[in-house]
Amino acid sequence: MEDFKLDIDIDIDLDIDLDIENDFDIEDFNMTDIEEQTRIIKPKYKKTLQEKHLKYKYAKDMAKDIDMVEGFRAYAFINGSFYAGDFIEALIYEKCLYVKELTISTLSLNQNNVDSLKMLLELGYVDKLNLIVSAYFYSHERRNLIPYIYKNLDIENKFQLSVARTHCKIMYFILENNQKWIIHGSANLRSSGNIEQLMIEENEGLYDFNRETHESIIEKYKTIKKEIGGELLWQRVEGKAEVQV
Repeated sequence: MEDFKLDIDIDIDLDIDLDIENDFDIEDFNMTDIEEQTRIIKPKYKKTLQEKHLKYKYAKDMAKDIDMVEGFRAYAFINGSFYAGDFIEALIYEKCLYVKELTISTLSLNQNNVDSLKMLLELGYVDKLNLIVSAYFYSHERRNLIPYIYKNLDIENKFQLSVARTHCKIMYFILENNQKWIIHGSANLRSSGNIEQLMIEENEGLYDFNRETHESIIEKYKTIKKEIGGELLWQRVEGKAEVQV
């Protein structure tokens, strides 16, 4: 038997143009199509993210450029010409915000910061204030600024001071419309004279994570026992006031 040979000329064009940038859409990447998926999840992102990169000399100018909208984020450098604590006052005051709860964790602060926070409490811009300071700061200011803090911020049972071994520089707050904001960076409240960086963002997940963490710190290291007394106690006896816990 003669050998049979089949000679077929196959011409395959492998020059395929893959425009990955235009063809790939993260929304089309459905991880549920992968069988027995356990460890990999779909990346999360916000299409509504509005981001700004800022450089500022003045707290008020910086506050005016912050858009109080969902998904907003700003990364800013400040040149040290104003206290970092001035920014939170400027933001709340310039935007006429009603803050249901404001929590600040800082290594240190100064009297100007205390006066600023007192104004926000007295004028009704902030309904509840939590301040966490470092043990280092407390030990150095226990006979000076610490008594000043208690005297000026312990207003109508709205304030709590906690002292812990912390080096965090974080401010987070929830607004009347339940937007959750967080400000974090290199600056203490009293920082000035240095270039510092800040990130300001509306971020529910980051807010909730920080609140859960700091609530445990506040509960363990709080220094004010929220007991009624004086005129408020007498009002309670007469049935004219509610007890605040």
